[in-house]
Amino acid sequence: MAPTITAAMTNSQEHLTLTHKLRKPLVEKLRRERINSSIEQLKSLLGPEFLKQQPDSKLEKADILEMTVCVLRRLKQQKQQQHDGSTVQISITKEKRSVNSALWRPW
Repeated sequence: MAPTITAAMTNSQEHLTLTHKLRKPLVEKLRRERINSSIEQLKSLLGPEFLKQQPDSKLEKADILEMTVCVLRRLKQQKQQQHDGSTVQISITKEKRSVNSALWRPW
């Protein structure tokens, strides 16, 4: 026997389609609000940096994101340089200790 579509199934599918159509704009609006809120938070956190870059112009969202990426890259680079510098200092200190211990003779 071939499957048949009943009135209940049709109503259920129509209800799901209608629910989806009603929810989609609301979900999209909430998503945009989250994005805008996060961008505003970035702007406020990095405000001084933004003012140095473009003091008189209104920043677009793309500008805020690009500047944030630049600041984060610079911070990462600085952290890496500090880490590399401390590694060099530690290795130099260890070398000095090994040289000093090799030269020290108790007799």
